[in-house]
Amino acid sequence: MKEILTVGEITAYLQALLEADPLLADVWLRGEVSNWKQATSGHCYFTLKDAHAQINCVMWRSVAARLPLLPQDGDEIVARGAISVYPQRGVYQFYVDAVEPLGQGALHRRFEALKAALHAEGLFDDARKRPLPPFPRRIGVVTSPKAAALRDILNVLRRRHPLAGVILSPTLVQGSEAPGQIVAALEALWSVGVDVIIVARGGGSLEELWAFNDERVARAIAASPVPVISGVGHEVDFTIADFVADRRAPTPSAAAEVAAPDRHHLLADVREKRARLDRAVDAFLAARRDQLGREVRLLHYAHPAGAVDQARERLKALRLRLVNSARHALHGRHHRLQALRGRLHNLNPQATLRRGYAAVTSAQSGRLVRHPQDVAPGEVVHITVAEGMFDATVAPRTEHVEE
Repeated sequence: MKEILTVGEITAYLQALLEADPLLADVWLRGEVSNWKQATSGHCYFTLKDAHAQINCVMWRSVAARLPLLPQDGDEIVARGAISVYPQRGVYQFYVDAVEPLGQGALHRRFEALKAALHAEGLFDDARKRPLPPFPRRIGVVTSPKAAALRDILNVLRRRHPLAGVILSPTLVQGSEAPGQIVAALEALWSVGVDVIIVARGGGSLEELWAFNDERVARAIAASPVPVISGVGHEVDFTIADFVADRRAPTPSAAAEVAAPDRHHLLADVREKRARLDRAVDAFLAARRDQLGREVRLLHYAHPAGAVDQARERLKALRLRLVNSARHALHGRHHRLQALRGRLHNLNPQATLRRGYAAVTSAQSGRLVRHPQDVAPGEVVHITVAEGMFDATVAPRTEHVEE
């Protein structure tokens, strides 16, 4: 009697045969990717083909998350995995657990194509890039919390600008899930408010840096409301993020140096400016002292007190001259008075009378008798002498006979 199997039984038998084959349990296949699709679950489905055949491929989400970048249609790859049967559809499939690009040509073409498209949109234009804040108070960092890049950034910021607060927005920096996480990390920093953002990771191959060549990351950096510094890879590495960012730094450490001022340089600059200010103030004060001295001297010359002093001195001189002149005049007048007094004394009748002379006045006419003919015999006259006055009667005139 012949054996009759069900479809499930034969499918299970074939699945067991395939999975028992050591060659098919760990095999490397080379081919071109087509019909690439990533489901909402994160699992990836595609076809690997060459000129003669094709095979359906499945890559679970856990595997896709480990890849630096996911393949695209047309990429030449080498994939490792196991071949088994998918019972529900009755087809054999290649379950991929590792992918390597076949050469760098395809990646470079993807890089250059995206670069050209974004450049044409103007996302690389210098005119849209913003200046960095000179003294940021809060610095956001988008990188892996386990990366050496984060330690380098923190060391530099602690040394250069310890006053700034650092806010880490953690993310994967490699693998297929990294671009979405980088975008979410940027958006998280926008909501908390920072002055500048550093997007960074250490060096690596083109595949390892590919998350920063993702279009979603590029557009998120371009849309950032605050300036973004890209510090991805080493100095020779360039990513799309470098071209879109407001400033590109060759390394994560250099990005930290660009983001924050050096406090030692600032202190030296402050000391230099203080010295210049001190010199300027000293020169200003010296000039003002000289000017004040000149104005004080001018004020001294123009001050009324000086004129009053000068007038007072002139008044004193004039007063002295007046006093001397008056004294001289009085002295002259005194001498003249003395002379006149002497003359008057000499002319004073009383003085003459004291010398024994007498003044005779006619009692009748009251005139001074100067000549014998001024009186007549028998006329009464008044005779004044030094000590008094008496009357006399004029005697007849007698002839004087000279002996």
